[in-house]
Amino acid sequence: MRCLVHSLIFFWVVLSVGCKPDAMTEPGVPVEFDPAPYFLEIGHFPPPALPEDNPMTEAGVELGRMLFHEKRLSGDNTQACADCHLQSRNFSDPAVFSTGIAGEEGHRHSMVLSNLAWHLHHGESHGHGFFWDGRSPSLREQVLDPIQDALEMDESLEDVIVKLNGDTEYRDEFKRAFDAEEVTADLLARALEQFLFSMVSNQSKYDHWLLGEVELTESEERGRVLFFDEFDPFNPEMSGADCAHCHSGLDFSNHQFANNGLDADADMEDIGYMGVTGEDGDLGKFKTPSLRNVMVSAPYMHDGRFADIEEVLDHYDHGAVSSTSLDPMMQYNVDYGLGLSELDRADLIAFLHTLTDTEFLNNPAFSNPH
Repeated sequence: MRCLVHSLIFFWVVLSVGCKPDAMTEPGVPVEFDPAPYFLEIGHFPPPALPEDNPMTEAGVELGRMLFHEKRLSGDNTQACADCHLQSRNFSDPAVFSTGIAGEEGHRHSMVLSNLAWHLHHGESHGHGFFWDGRSPSLREQVLDPIQDALEMDESLEDVIVKLNGDTEYRDEFKRAFDAEEVTADLLARALEQFLFSMVSNQSKYDHWLLGEVELTESEERGRVLFFDEFDPFNPEMSGADCAHCHSGLDFSNHQFANNGLDADADMEDIGYMGVTGEDGDLGKFKTPSLRNVMVSAPYMHDGRFADIEEVLDHYDHGAVSSTSLDPMMQYNVDYGLGLSELDRADLIAFLHTLTDTEFLNNPAFSNPH
């Protein structure tokens, strides 16, 4: 029995040592740059137009993952990006407004983070792309904003860099990822950008249906048809819910900015995209979010005003209001309403459930590595 115990202990020690990277287990061994490319599993999606000056590598994505979950990016070392972007909630926040390190709430609901690699060309072609109001032209610039925001992580980039440079593990990881001898804000942003690009959600039931691998139920199929069919107030029997004008494509978003009839001009507390462009016609416009994993992403809208999907359907069915910058497609909702029956609503919700990607929501590659 004693020999068996000793053998098991020896086997465990050998296995444990053998599973760790050499650089992590052998002090004194120089850390080397590792340019091994990261394979982005795009599945049936088209190849994204990723920035050529920040090629994705295994080391870069892993470093970004560490930083996404790193609480030392905040002023008091208590809050990480992941604390307001929960994986189980499609990397959003179940709270209407996230609370920063000082206990104060932000002004907008935490946006979902998935398939961001396909948002790029929209931001580049229109000048603005990320955040609800599109104020950041690139993801690389966007990731640094919450760190410095007084209502969020409330830390200076200078102090973050001091913290990370004082950590041998992080210096080693930046060497592996970027062949850099020290941490910089630019490299911090590049690592986070690479990690966020790796968050691909394309394994929902709907995706498997597109590939001919599963069948939709009768309710899901009817909801799919309603979702994609256009609204026709003069032919209600054949009219659809007309969701796809804005929530189009494989990501179920056109990634554009629109006023979807939430408020009249006089009631708008948040001017949205207009604050970036200065154009009156952009009053109350916000970026159209993806509907992937929408059933786990509540609350909804830029201000989280709708607690559940039923309230969202209420809005589009009969709650939209007119304003000077209202999207033309929403004028029909204001004038006529969609006239959704209880069956229509149930079937639409059934279809939206098919957009839930449980593999994405539970993928350990996105979880906390610390």
